[in-house]
Amino acid sequence: MARKNPFAGIMDNEGEKAKNPVALDYTIKGASRSIISSIDEMASHADKLLEGETIVDVDPDLVDESFARDRVNLGTADYEADFQQVLESIRLAGQHTPALMRPHPTAAGRYMLVFGRLRHRAAKELGIKLRAVVKKISDRDHVIAQGQENNARANTSFIEKALFAADIVQRKYDVDNSTALAAIGVDKPTLSKMLSVASIEPDLISAIGRAKAVGRDRWYELKLLLDKPGNSDIALGVAASPDVKQLSSEERFDKVVAKLKSSRGPKSKKQPSAEKAWSLSDDSVKVSTKDTGRAFTLALKSRDASKFGAYLSDRLERLYQEFQHNSKEGGD
Repeated sequence: MARKNPFAGIMDNEGEKAKNPVALDYTIKGASRSIISSIDEMASHADKLLEGETIVDVDPDLVDESFARDRVNLGTADYEADFQQVLESIRLAGQHTPALMRPHPTAAGRYMLVFGRLRHRAAKELGIKLRAVVKKISDRDHVIAQGQENNARANTSFIEKALFAADIVQRKYDVDNSTALAAIGVDKPTLSKMLSVASIEPDLISAIGRAKAVGRDRWYELKLLLDKPGNSDIALGVAASPDVKQLSSEERFDKVVAKLKSSRGPKSKKQPSAEKAWSLSDDSVKVSTKDTGRAFTLALKSRDASKFGAYLSDRLERLYQEFQHNSKEGGD
């Protein structure tokens, strides 16, 4: 009998069902197989991950967080609504879906969480055991499972995915970024934009927060604005100001972008033009010049100005060659 899709109703205690989840498939290579749109296929691969594993009750104090960062400001007001929903669900009906963790790679007798961070936090607050599957997996499989489980939910924001992708790339599991592509479920151009956005100063990202409703294009727009000299300091000043800190994460993002768009930066000082005049002693020829730095204007005034001007024009190429020759030799 085919297994019933466990996500058809309530997905679990930690987030809404995503519209385009990604399968837990450790054989994925490159972008061509990185996006899988079927929730049933995602559930099937999730079964393979947990198949034959025993669900155990573990003291949450023995469980450490994942080594890979996938959330922004998890313990702040940015996550309060999501956490309270998980907390109340577990309080009233218990923990429907187990978390996944692995034996801690460096601390005997402890565990490392792969996914289920809100469930873990809720178990701590409620003073109950955490229901989890313990599975021995590699670091690479760890980040793929963590990322793809997040992709099956609607509560992980773009900036969180971008930071997670950058974390994976920096660990250099491969040279073609196939691990990051499999974990995040995007194509190479999107991954490139994610890595660009993830380079925004950490203090600014922390000050803005997860911005759950802000997507790729708007974060990339902010990145381009921040590339202008001085804008990073302006943005951090806005996001960290007391009145803006009281706003929601999305509103903080909007305030920063609006300020950067309205700020044109310091105006460049225009170089004053230099004007000079010269004439023969009998005033038969008068010359006036105007130098603005980017343009040099010369005006002749004499009875034969037209002929003299033509004479100079015919010899401009030779005069310029002499100028270049003298310049190379340190002349005027």
